[in-house]
Amino acid sequence: MPGWLKDAVFYEIYPQSFKDSNEDGIGDINGIIEKLDYIKDLGCNALWINPCYDSPFKDAGYDVRDYKKVAPRYGTNEDLYRLFGEAHNRGIKVLLDLVPGHTSEEHPWFLESKKAAENEFSHRYIWTNGAFCGIGGHPYISGECDRDGAYMLNFFKCQPALNYGWANPSEPWQKGVDDPACLATREALKDIMRFWLDRGCDGFRVDMADSLVKEDDEYKSNTVKIWQEIRKMMDADYPEAALVSEWCNPEQALKAGFHADFYLDHWGNGYNSLIRDYETGGEDNSFFKCGGKGDIKRFLAEYLPRYEATKEDGYISFITCNHDSPRAKRTLTDKELKLAYAFFFTMPGVPFLYYGDEIGMRYLDIPTKEGGYQRTGSRTPMQWKRGRNLGFSDGYESVLYLPVDSAPDAPTVEDAMKDENSLYHTVKELIALRHREEELQADADFQVVYAEERKFPFVYRRGNLTVAVNPSPETVTVEAPCGKEVLFKIGEVSIDSGKITMGAQSFFITK
Repeated sequence: MPGWLKDAVFYEIYPQSFKDSNEDGIGDINGIIEKLDYIKDLGCNALWINPCYDSPFKDAGYDVRDYKKVAPRYGTNEDLYRLFGEAHNRGIKVLLDLVPGHTSEEHPWFLESKKAAENEFSHRYIWTNGAFCGIGGHPYISGECDRDGAYMLNFFKCQPALNYGWANPSEPWQKGVDDPACLATREALKDIMRFWLDRGCDGFRVDMADSLVKEDDEYKSNTVKIWQEIRKMMDADYPEAALVSEWCNPEQALKAGFHADFYLDHWGNGYNSLIRDYETGGEDNSFFKCGGKGDIKRFLAEYLPRYEATKEDGYISFITCNHDSPRAKRTLTDKELKLAYAFFFTMPGVPFLYYGDEIGMRYLDIPTKEGGYQRTGSRTPMQWKRGRNLGFSDGYESVLYLPVDSAPDAPTVEDAMKDENSLYHTVKELIALRHREEELQADADFQVVYAEERKFPFVYRRGNLTVAVNPSPETVTVEAPCGKEVLFKIGEVSIDSGKITMGAQSFFITK
């Protein structure tokens, strides 16, 4: 386990929307470098950068055309190497996004694979043995290539699935996981990882990490074996490099060798019940929605078994949001967000802060861009200051990758820094506290002290610290042991003879 993960707080950057340094309307690597001091001052000591590789951008870069080349719109490979160095000079680690399951249809591997003549890449992707032979239960494309076959897709039409094999081949064209062609795909993946690790990258967030082997069993046992093999390589050659999975099943992901696994926002799951419960029905019963009918037991029913089963293996990563989820500001006020983020930053595991969440950026209802569809509204430009394009770009508005928030009260970093009561200052103080107090960091013990169905507050311990949150509009009192030294609080809180009284929408940490 890389030691630095214990105290890591990540900042996710969607590169095309963070900072434009050359007035072309698209964020770039030099723009990220320009803002590294801001990230460091906020308290984040690690970055996750969404794909910045060469791409046709039919899925915003998750359709990779060249894994070893930076997309020209972001800069050059040398710019990215410089970003690694500048970040390291500030004590910041950098994870790149790894897309192992598919490539762009324009990738050189696929251009060779779709040829009629047999070649070394003929089986780099999953193909049937005839253009009229489909792939039952899976999306596929036929009739577009000289090759007499149909090829499987992982997601959009532009993303042919790489071939890691089938768990139980049942057709002549299906390769087993240990077929030489599938082993060659694994080695190609390792080669990509080595390329970036050798040049200063500190690890990878892995896209769709559980989807490599097709029709794997419910335990993903064959996909798990591939990642265990990769983890063995990393432990031997890059022991301080980190692997974070988009899996949302830590019992599988952490056993597979990932150091951390995202707790993703899936409809109706434990994370969803905290801040986005409105997605499964008309009424918003999110736990952090003031006045709703939130129930922390819904979250704990899923989270606690997973935490107990995996706490010795690695970390569960809470996110404030990501590029695939609607920003929490869509339904929550800044006051509600303060409590939600206080919770996320005081739970076990390695937290991730999505760019702009620290100032309460809004979800915008805008047309799709580069395959974003409903996700596009969470990918708008970072709002730095008043003035042209809210500081994202000095270019003309017409060339912007996406429009900025046009509301007169659109939050900006500049305004948030001036307001000592802003969400930004709450986030900054929470991150600083997490760095100072070892018992708030990734692997400190976690215990539930008080959690009752549809009741408040929720009280829990991190080591010798007591943490409590009351997102309701009512004052509540509960008997629970806690220290008398208040390290942090939001709202009105009093502690007297073993009784905790918490005002409406309040939070505290005691020692």
